[in-house]
Amino acid sequence: MRQVYSTRTLEIPDEVQVEVNARVVKVTGPRGSLTKNLKHLQVDLFLLEEDGKNLIKVEVWYGTSKRLSATRTVVSHINNMILGVTRGYRYTMRLVYAHFPINATIEGAGSVIEIRNFLGEKRVRYVKMMEGVTVQRSKTVKDELVLEGNDIEMVSRSAAHIHQSCLVKAKDIRKFLDGIYVNGKGHVVQIEEEEDAKPRGMDRPPEDRDLLWEDALAST
Repeated sequence: MRQVYSTRTLEIPDEVQVEVNARVVKVTGPRGSLTKNLKHLQVDLFLLEEDGKNLIKVEVWYGTSKRLSATRTVVSHINNMILGVTRGYRYTMRLVYAHFPINATIEGAGSVIEIRNFLGEKRVRYVKMMEGVTVQRSKTVKDELVLEGNDIEMVSRSAAHIHQSCLVKAKDIRKFLDGIYVNGKGHVVQIEEEEDAKPRGMDRPPEDRDLLWEDALAST
């Protein structure tokens, strides 16, 4: 049974510009621009404005269940692009080893990583990052890699290439757990919390803080 009409909308932030041309979507924001070809999906894309807000609308007429599910897919892709050009994506990976320490060297301004001494092997593993992705060593955590980029697909594929380059062969993987694993996913630009994390009363003038301190001592 076909559903007559299905639609989804996505609000576009003020600092982001979206262009749609024959189902080719280009999103431009503070961190750069991303382009994605969605011509393989049979949907209609429109840019419109309602109540002073810029929206992108996805429509499907007389669609089967598979075509109807494409509306959510398109909205998710565009939302990921908007987050990428505004906040960016960051994946963290840990170098896990039991005996032989894994040595990782960053080359080419973060575009290539060289992995040495995996399980004591002499072979050097070279992993090239995908377009727009950089890798660097963490400055705070030992044996941790940080991958950053605007395109979530490129960042996740780069992390997958690093993980797949250090798979244990011809051994029991329940015992040999050495490798490089993803241990965190997030954004490059973190949103500030609405409420300050200061203790109660620290945002008041010094004289008010003294009164609070005296009240606390009196209550004890």
